[in-house]
Amino acid sequence: MLLTKKTTAANSVSRQGERESSAFIHSLRRGLSGALPTMDRRAFLRRSGLGVGVGLAAGQLTLMRKAEAAGDARPTAVGAGKVEIKRTVCSHCSVGCASDAVVENGVWVRQEPVFDSPINLGAHCAKGAALREHGHGEYRLRYPMKLVDGKYQRISWDTALDEITARLKELRQASGPDSIYWIGSSKHSNEQSYLMRKFVSFWGSNNCDHQARICHSTTVAGVANTWGYGAMTNSYNDMRGAKVALYIGSNAAEAHPVSMLHMLHAKEHGCKMIVVDPRFTRTAAKADEYVRIRSGSDIPFLFGVLHHIFKNGWEDKKYINDRVFGMEKVREDVLAKWTPDKVEEACGVPEAQVLKVATWLNENRPGTIVWCMGQTQHTIGNAMVRASCILQLALGNVGKSGGGTNIFRGHDNVQGATDVGPNPDSLPGYYGIVDGSWKHFASAWGVDYEWIKGRFASPAMMTKPGITVSRWIDGVLEKNELIDQDSNLRGVFYWGHAPNSQTRGLEMKRAMDKLDLLVVVDPYPSATAAMAAMPGRPEDQNPSRAVYLLPACTQFETSGSVTASNRSLQWREKVIEPLWESRSDHMIMQQFADRLGFGKELSKNYKMQKVKGMDEPVPDDILREINKCVWTIGYTGQSPERLQAHMRNMGAFDVRTLKAKGGTKDKVNGYDMTGDYFGLPWPCFGTPELKHPGSPNLYDTSKHVMDGGGNFRANFGVERDGKNLLAEDGSHSVGADITTGYPELDHVLLKKLGWWDELTEAEKPKAEGKNWKTDSSGGMIRVFMKNHGCHPFGNAKARALVWNFPDAIPQHREPLYGNRPDLMAKYPTHDDKMAFWRLPTLYKTVQQKNIADKVHEKFPYIMTSGRLVEYEGGGEETRSNPWLAELQQEMFIEINPKVAAEKGIRNGERAWVHTPTGAKLNVQALVTERVGPDTVFMPFHFSGRWQGVDMLGYYPAGAAPVVRGEAINTATTYGYDSVTMMQETKTTVCNVEKA
Repeated sequence: MLLTKKTTAANSVSRQGERESSAFIHSLRRGLSGALPTMDRRAFLRRSGLGVGVGLAAGQLTLMRKAEAAGDARPTAVGAGKVEIKRTVCSHCSVGCASDAVVENGVWVRQEPVFDSPINLGAHCAKGAALREHGHGEYRLRYPMKLVDGKYQRISWDTALDEITARLKELRQASGPDSIYWIGSSKHSNEQSYLMRKFVSFWGSNNCDHQARICHSTTVAGVANTWGYGAMTNSYNDMRGAKVALYIGSNAAEAHPVSMLHMLHAKEHGCKMIVVDPRFTRTAAKADEYVRIRSGSDIPFLFGVLHHIFKNGWEDKKYINDRVFGMEKVREDVLAKWTPDKVEEACGVPEAQVLKVATWLNENRPGTIVWCMGQTQHTIGNAMVRASCILQLALGNVGKSGGGTNIFRGHDNVQGATDVGPNPDSLPGYYGIVDGSWKHFASAWGVDYEWIKGRFASPAMMTKPGITVSRWIDGVLEKNELIDQDSNLRGVFYWGHAPNSQTRGLEMKRAMDKLDLLVVVDPYPSATAAMAAMPGRPEDQNPSRAVYLLPACTQFETSGSVTASNRSLQWREKVIEPLWESRSDHMIMQQFADRLGFGKELSKNYKMQKVKGMDEPVPDDILREINKCVWTIGYTGQSPERLQAHMRNMGAFDVRTLKAKGGTKDKVNGYDMTGDYFGLPWPCFGTPELKHPGSPNLYDTSKHVMDGGGNFRANFGVERDGKNLLAEDGSHSVGADITTGYPELDHVLLKKLGWWDELTEAEKPKAEGKNWKTDSSGGMIRVFMKNHGCHPFGNAKARALVWNFPDAIPQHREPLYGNRPDLMAKYPTHDDKMAFWRLPTLYKTVQQKNIADKVHEKFPYIMTSGRLVEYEGGGEETRSNPWLAELQQEMFIEINPKVAAEKGIRNGERAWVHTPTGAKLNVQALVTERVGPDTVFMPFHFSGRWQGVDMLGYYPAGAAPVVRGEAINTATTYGYDSVTMMQETKTTVCNVEKA
């Protein structure tokens, strides 16, 4: 932690503390006159605090009593006025920590981490502990604003909506629906994410995306193409059963702090912890073995480990034979290419340490592997992800409790937004954008398929993936003849997304200046507002550009579900009513849809509720619509009623297995949760009435499918090159009537098996001609799973060989910008691509030019980035929170003492960071051996300073973050994954000079 001179945060915290103390004393005096509460688990813990301080403990005891709501055992405060307890979920990272908000007369006065939550166990990190400030924060955007003559001016909602709508219609008429780009948010609830994809579909475009593209799109693609679903296979809780855990590209102690509780429990029971990272992180400090690798060299390391596993015959041969396709090809490649000398040359790790890691993985099974953006944000991120998957398949660790691939997401709903939200290449549930998928959703939405088709520029554009959020700037700046759509982008909606989380900041500023329309919808105005108002290059200015800021609610001012990394869904209650003039995201979508002419179609299946006198779609009804159509990944069993019962009864679920104890009924709706897994982790198949319990661990053949068991998905055919792609005989989930591999379920297979007549007469017409993903009755799933114990997505082998990717076997390729030209020559990047996600994408052209220009001599240090425990994402929200702003007041760069000595930079002094883009950053130096002499590290949460200049004057008055600093992505370079267009943020180059 780097603490320097005090900022206004200190004063803000002091004033806030005085108010809190006064309120607490007042409440204490009232509470002492009340009766003591009935003892519960939480109260018991409080009573143990008497030894700490009598006054504090007395306050805790006497201020609490049982809630009066039927069936609600949560405590409320005693005293005058209406007091309610609202259960919500932390809006930072993706662990899914639950928090109880105490609301008195509509004001959120205090909060408690939920002791009974099986996920956070009564714990919070710094961000979670400061949640209340995000709702009542004084630095929020309070009302709509418009940029006029370089300054933001307040306008009314009607004016903003009418003017924006008029401009949208003008641009659509002149340049078509694809001229507008819609950036959604991984902080939207599932319902809002889903509604946004529906909204953009009715607008008539696939030009939409959200944060997952720049954090885990390579995970989704790599993992899904290996064994079926692109998500974490197990859970934080299940990691308690691991015998060894390999963290690679994950700094969980800072990025996902509460997840570490479960790993520390595992360590208490003998689990060995290995951390592989270019930087000695706080997670590495907890490791039994720390391995420092060169940034971007994950594949050489992983395949170096695999080399020893194969060489010593440590692979799980039966598992591979029964459940894995193509491993023999991988074995040949690894043994030939990744000998210990080649491994050490490429990643810097000596043979002895690589062998030690391989030995530990062999001797301690089951073992789990954890990765995050340290592995995904590379031009070969998809290959790195698959290398991790292959290692686990070779060891037989997938589909095992204590094993699997545990992939931690970065925002509270990145997983859910990816599952059902605004992806440019899929509809909710990863249904492709082919005609059959559009017809399925047209039916679910109750609109005519031809009407939706008519909304698009052409039928061809309806089935063409859109531009990705990582490349929207090129949608503006690229030559029109090189873009695979009629028009360049002319308008952009930033709907809950931070621009400083994207690379190539200098070019992004140019793109913003050239737009005709820029709209920011956010509780906090984000760096977008300041970047848009800041003067840019004269040649980029568009005199007709219109910029608007719209105040959205926080997730504490609405209700809805959110999906944690472990795929469990949780329901947030509305904590407070929308403050100031803020409106919920789904209300704003509805209001735009009404003005654009498709409001009735958008909300056809939803009731409306009044909020501040205006219509807002009911989130429960949006989830019910999701339940009726997103069969592919099992978002169909988690009805609002089931999820809400889980939230009220968290103590009923086992901390290790997440399974509810027998005889557990909700007192409010009578729902029996016996056998359910907490949050009904997807896939939760069939209708809610089927009562599938959710799937805690994917691909686990040791359990019946109606107890969350399963196998690998048959998503890639039944044969390849004359070899079987389906599971071998005898490899099946417990209790399955089909004891060999089988393809995915459709009406033909159901008839061939003689099970068709087990459908009801009402189900048969809906199932005729359909497969399990498009049968709107859910009858096919019911018959296959409940009656016969079989999985609707089939039973196949995982693919170690992914023939539809650029490299069927993962290959190490050096980044476009590097400091090792010798290795760039040995391991060159991909060839350039044209019309890739609608844009030309350069690889070899950039890399070879960098070698020729000797960029490594001018910029000798590898520049990488990562998270801090105090802040999240682009940081605008958390840096606007005085409690968190006090903890980390400066953007900084970590440099090795050797580099500091060479450059004459002392700890705490200012430094300039230069990159090949021409950008320069003014930051504070932190001299530390956390990084090696070839590497520098900077956090990615900062914005508000631009190449040495404070941007305070460009924010709306009163809505600037407390802490401002340079954004590392102002200076990051060009580079994108060859499958998903993931941006390269972890391996580029820079130089450092004393300021």
